[in-house]
Amino acid sequence: MRDGTKPKLAVWKFASCDGCQLTLLNCEDQLLTIADNIQIAYFPEATRAEVEGPYDLSLVEGSVTTPHELERIKGIREQSKFLITIGACATAGGIQALRNFKDVDEFTSIVYASPEYITTLKTSTPISDHVEVDFELRGCPISVEQLVEVLSAFLFDRRPQIPTYSVCVECKRRGIPCVMVSQGKACLGPVTQAGCGALCPYFNRGCYSCFGPKETPNPRSLSRQMEEMGYSEDQLLRVYRTFNAFAEPFRKESTYHEQENN
Repeated sequence: MRDGTKPKLAVWKFASCDGCQLTLLNCEDQLLTIADNIQIAYFPEATRAEVEGPYDLSLVEGSVTTPHELERIKGIREQSKFLITIGACATAGGIQALRNFKDVDEFTSIVYASPEYITTLKTSTPISDHVEVDFELRGCPISVEQLVEVLSAFLFDRRPQIPTYSVCVECKRRGIPCVMVSQGKACLGPVTQAGCGALCPYFNRGCYSCFGPKETPNPRSLSRQMEEMGYSEDQLLRVYRTFNAFAEPFRKESTYHEQENN
């Protein structure tokens, strides 16, 4: 901070697998450098030490799935100068947002012996549906490099330099042949934001869109291409319902194929 004091960082968990928090811990050398400039005030995954707010920066992992979480995120927003959501759960509802397309009461009646004790919302929703978010960092899990960039940008009062182009650009840069063209595999790379280094195409697999829809995607056009490759409406429905199923472009596209399949 410009006055010489260290900004206070808080890391919060909502409905998630902790993978994005573990990415922060796995920053290793980069984290040590950042730690010299930030006071880690609240981070249960790393330490039991706790410093009271308000906080200069809050990183929030996970989606809102219960009434308690809905109230909790409002309190966190009130005591955070900047709030950044990290990971697919926090930015798009996560894999648990698949519940949004079905009947949650039916799920709980099947899974739990005493469903009357289960308190949950009908949906799993991103943090931005409930409070103002200053920046969204995509990924399932997030990228170490992108996380360090976001923290560095905060420290130096600048906008994070996170790519908004597609995974296809990463494929080209790595010299990876297009798996759709060369192997006829479904791939969400053309509509997915970069950040993974084209990990799945590198191993001859189609992109699953771990980083969610890129800026101005066109999933309808991509779907038409996959239809020409022989993919059915049901297959296309499943292509879009993964880690970022509730992100608006994918939600609309999967709903379209669901209606066409009925």
